[in-house]
Amino acid sequence: MPGRLMRGLWQRWRRYRYRFVPWIALNLSHNPRTLRYVPEESKDKVISDEDVLGTLLKVFQALFINDFSKQSDILTVLPEPVKSKYQDLLSVQHPRVKQLEYRHQQQNTFTPEEILYKTLGFSVAREPSSLISAGKGVFVTKGLVQKGAVVSMYPGTVYQKYEPIFFQSIGNPFIFRCLDGVLIDGNDKGISKVVYRSCHGRDRLGPLKMSDSTWLTSEVHNPLAIGQYVNNCSNDRAANVCYQEFDVPAVFPIELKQYLPNIAYSYDRQSPLRCVVLVALRDIEQGEELFSNYYTIVS
Repeated sequence: MPGRLMRGLWQRWRRYRYRFVPWIALNLSHNPRTLRYVPEESKDKVISDEDVLGTLLKVFQALFINDFSKQSDILTVLPEPVKSKYQDLLSVQHPRVKQLEYRHQQQNTFTPEEILYKTLGFSVAREPSSLISAGKGVFVTKGLVQKGAVVSMYPGTVYQKYEPIFFQSIGNPFIFRCLDGVLIDGNDKGISKVVYRSCHGRDRLGPLKMSDSTWLTSEVHNPLAIGQYVNNCSNDRAANVCYQEFDVPAVFPIELKQYLPNIAYSYDRQSPLRCVVLVALRDIEQGEELFSNYYTIVS
């Protein structure tokens, strides 16, 4: 019995250690390929914020149009110019389908993964990792990810340095620390799940959702929101993606915020929402697993 218990604990540790910050930190000297050096925090950008924003808007807009039949409540509260824009886009993409008819033809819709492929030329999904005992990982399941492309997002509740996260952090391998100390809890279970759903309901404005909570379920609406399952690189598996912080600008379309997989722990109108995206460091082919640099060393 004790032997079985110890084997179970060892197996859990072997999966957990790939996301356990102290273990990774202690092994940095033995694993230099997990590091990425930048001259200063402000220059820790593989691509520009404008490129990140453009990609997110492109994907979210395609998801919105694909799901147009379920957006009627949101459309009623949007300004006429915004509604006209989406109706024009819909007519371009579906020229043979009248507006009212399209709302009732579910067969014309695609899965979120298909939308991602049609929009960016690739799709990603969670599958058992190629690393031994590492649990799940993220793979390119279709297409080609080009260097510099946004390949996924790190979902979760965003905590400022001074906000409480002790109980959520216990046994939690999905807490990401930004360069400025901001934390993102990407755990989709336990207390973390309850906290995110509570904040999600708190910030909702009638039919307008300020964030996406479907990443907590098996039916994810934003196919990019699986970045918390990307494993750390190793001596044998070099990093092919890296994390990049992105603050959502105030001009972000309110109707598209329903696809943002992040939400602030405390409601604060003054500070922008922090998101973290994963950017490809090289071309990544179909079937490859994503491996990240968990640490950025500021020199």
